[in-house]
Amino acid sequence: MTNLLGEPPETLLPEDPGTALLAEGAPAEEVAERHPDSVAAWARLADAALGEDRQLEGYAFARTAYHRSLDSLRRNGWRGHGPVPWSHEANRGFLHALAVLATASERLGDVEEAHRCREFLRESSREGYDALVG
Repeated sequence: MTNLLGEPPETLLPEDPGTALLAEGAPAEEVAERHPDSVAAWARLADAALGEDRQLEGYAFARTAYHRSLDSLRRNGWRGHGPVPWSHEANRGFLHALAVLATASERLGDVEEAHRCREFLRESSREGYDALVG
């Protein structure tokens, strides 16, 4: 069935303020301290904590990345749904935040939240979902 109202336009986020520093090898903790609005830094902190079986810290970092992402999406015209393409490099922090929050939620036994985050990721960007979840 075709949506006669059409889809909302793609949301294209601006460059994450921490991406360049992370690419240069700066520690994610340092980047988050310098740029608390860096979704990429918070998502990387979540990955590191989960990799060390620090589930609560991983969840907290992932939740921070997710909420920072939502703030950025809304500031850039997103209205609660619509495509956030993986092909736009600056969107990858948001998509990564969703994936890592799903993993963190699952590890804490919150299967419903994990499922919701993965569905949100898939609906936002199928390409991102495939790259991050498989």
